[in-house]
Amino acid sequence: MRTLHYSLRFGDSLDLSRLPGDAFHVLHARGRGIQVDVPAGWMSLWWPLQGPLALSATSGHWTLPARHMQVWRDGALRCRALGPRGWLALCAPVAAWDRMGQTREPATGLLPWRGRASRDAAGLLARIARDGHAGDARTPGDPATLLEALHSALGDLQIDLQACLARCNGRTLARRQQTLLRLLRVRHAIECNPDVRLDLDALSGMANYSPCHLIRIYRSVFGETPTEYAARLRERQAWDMVSGTGLPICEITGMLGFESQSAFCRAFKNAFGRTTSEVRRLRAENGDEVRQPAAA
Repeated sequence: MRTLHYSLRFGDSLDLSRLPGDAFHVLHARGRGIQVDVPAGWMSLWWPLQGPLALSATSGHWTLPARHMQVWRDGALRCRALGPRGWLALCAPVAAWDRMGQTREPATGLLPWRGRASRDAAGLLARIARDGHAGDARTPGDPATLLEALHSALGDLQIDLQACLARCNGRTLARRQQTLLRLLRVRHAIECNPDVRLDLDALSGMANYSPCHLIRIYRSVFGETPTEYAARLRERQAWDMVSGTGLPICEITGMLGFESQSAFCRAFKNAFGRTTSEVRRLRAENGDEVRQPAAA
C-alpha cells in the first residue's frame, strides 16, 4: 500500500473523497482555517501537536486536545484547525486499515478511540510523516512496515475496547464488532453533549436498537447504562468547572443544563460530599490545586 503526502497551510481545504482509495494519505498541516473532509467508509488517525483540532460528525462536535490521538471510523468526519499550530493525520479506506491488522493476533480491526498518544504511536506517525526515510534495526523505514507497526501500536492502546468487544454478543467477530461500533457511537454522542438532557429514543435510533435493548446491551458491555454514563460525565464536568475555573455557579448551572442553582448545588454535594463554596475556598487556599474526592 503506497503513501501519498499532502502539505496543508492557512486556509487550505481537502476533500478526501476526491483522492485515490488505494493509498494511505498523510496530511501535514499548519495554520488557521484548514479544513479536511473524510468520507464515510474511511478511517483516520488525528494527532494535534500543539493546538486543538475541532472535529465534527453526525454524532456531534468535539475538540481534540494537543498530544492526544483520535481514531475515527464511524462515518464522515470534518476537521477544522482552531489555531496556527501544526498537526498530522493519516487517512485511508477502512479495508486498507483492516488489512494492516491481519498480522496481529487476534486479527481484529481498530475501533473508534480517543486518548493520550503513546510514545510508540506518536513516534511511528511522525516517521511516516517524514516519508519513512529514517530506518533502524527495530523499525525499518519501509512505509508498509511502519504502517503495520503503527497499527499494532494503536491496537495496544485499545486493550480496554478489545475487552468490551469480547463482551458483545455475536457468533462472528464481524457481528461483535458491529455491535460495539453501534455502542461506541452512542457513547460518543453522550460525550459530545454532556450538558444536554439524555434522549434515549434518539440514542437508540443511532444504534438501531429499541431503548430497552440499548440499555440492556450497553450495561452488559460497559458495566453501566447510558444514563449512568451521562451522569458520571456531567459530574466530572461539574467538578472541573467549579474547582478549575472562576465561572459563577449560576453560569455553571445553566451550562450543565440544571433547572436551578439550588438543584445543581444539591447534586454537587451529593456527588462529592462538599459544597461548591467549600471547593472554591479550598482552591483559593491551595493555589488552584484541589483533588477530586471519591464520589459519595
